[in-house]
Amino acid sequence: MQLSILFKAACLTGLLSLAGCSSSVTAPEKYSGFLKDYSGLKKTESRTGKPILRWVSPDYKPGSYDSLVFNPLTYYPKPKPNSQLGHETLDKILTYTNSRLRERAAEKIELVSTPGPRSLIFRGAITGVNSSAQDIQFYEVVPIAMVVAGTMMVTGHRTMDTHIYFEGELIDANTNKVVMKVLRKGQGKKIDNESSPITIDDIKGVIDELATDTALEFTPPQKTS
Repeated sequence: MQLSILFKAACLTGLLSLAGCSSSVTAPEKYSGFLKDYSGLKKTESRTGKPILRWVSPDYKPGSYDSLVFNPLTYYPKPKPNSQLGHETLDKILTYTNSRLRERAAEKIELVSTPGPRSLIFRGAITGVNSSAQDIQFYEVVPIAMVVAGTMMVTGHRTMDTHIYFEGELIDANTNKVVMKVLRKGQGKKIDNESSPITIDDIKGVIDELATDTALEFTPPQKTS
């Protein structure tokens, strides 16, 4: 009888833990301040089905623009290299992200250095690259397993998720008004523990997805029948 009660309690705790798993989009406390205004953002999906926060002006019509001023991404705020994420890796991440974004954008719209009356201006930033403890799985919530999971976290042997945070906006060059704001939290590969270094290969896949989605925003969505 007592065992049954304990099992039910463990199950309830497990469900509560699952409900509290980390968000798939950028949490408000992670807003960096890169954008001047965070109002109006709504959780939605990117053109390839990834969860994002986005605001789109009712006046934004991608087909009304024929060129883009691409301002290279920066880090905001300026990152502090550490043993897990070194200066060289940070440079590689930024270089690769800018290269892929520019490459994919050029496939959809003409890139120019001087804006015209039908130009968009892109500005964006990588606002975070980090790792966090993998969400607790249901089986780990059974009391004895929870102790083991806790010990693994304390000793640095718990699997960690890698994340990259992005904030960007599109500006109408003619009116100088923002027509779109996007916040994205992307998950890369898992690393062994909090002592394992994050490499460019761990998050290349996320950057590639980001580049594809960003480029698709410059073209009208395909109509479904």
